[in-house]
Amino acid sequence: MTEVTRLHREDLSIDQHLALRTAASRLTEQFGQIYGRETIERFLHSSYDQFATGSTVPNFLPLLAERFARQRLTALAKVEGHHDDGRPVVLFLCVHNAGRSQMALGFFAHLAGEQAVGWSGGSEPGIEVNEAAVVAMAERGIDISTEYPKPWTDEIVRAADAVVTMGCGDACPIFPGKRYENWILDDPNGLDVSEIRPIRDEIERRVRQLLAELAVPTASGR
Repeated sequence: MTEVTRLHREDLSIDQHLALRTAASRLTEQFGQIYGRETIERFLHSSYDQFATGSTVPNFLPLLAERFARQRLTALAKVEGHHDDGRPVVLFLCVHNAGRSQMALGFFAHLAGEQAVGWSGGSEPGIEVNEAAVVAMAERGIDISTEYPKPWTDEIVRAADAVVTMGCGDACPIFPGKRYENWILDDPNGLDVSEIRPIRDEIERRVRQLLAELAVPTASGR
């Protein structure tokens, strides 16, 4: 059974069907000159499947699927040489994509602004971002509450210029010709905000150093 066919399964509500059709139309407007509708729907629907198991927020699944499919199609377009705006792409990976990699991505996006692209993923994605990590980042004026744990995919790793791993061990993907860094950091899972703050601050230090090494200017005053 194909990915496109599978999305017409019986377990989707009418609202979810409508939301996915609307998402497919938006993605087609963005990527239709590069990829056909069938390819775009395949990426959207397989992205939906990534989040469908164990999700506690089914009404948001089409939106999450659209966001993830957009990231994957952007990555594929870069890998295949259809589009590359020259900005460096950094991928942050950990186990659950709920703490360390999300904080790193938060600092990266905040400091780099539009000068670079940051993505994140997990080898065993959790259900939601660590609440204590969200609070710790909010103390620094950075909102990661709208982020969500997600896996990495082949095209996303291949599109990254630098891959930063944090505790995912042998599960972390290795492709030749890429810059790899392994950041040894405590896992914030199960820790309270006071215990996460030192981890957060060390992540910020490392992100700033990485941006400097990539020659990416940080936003003024940050």
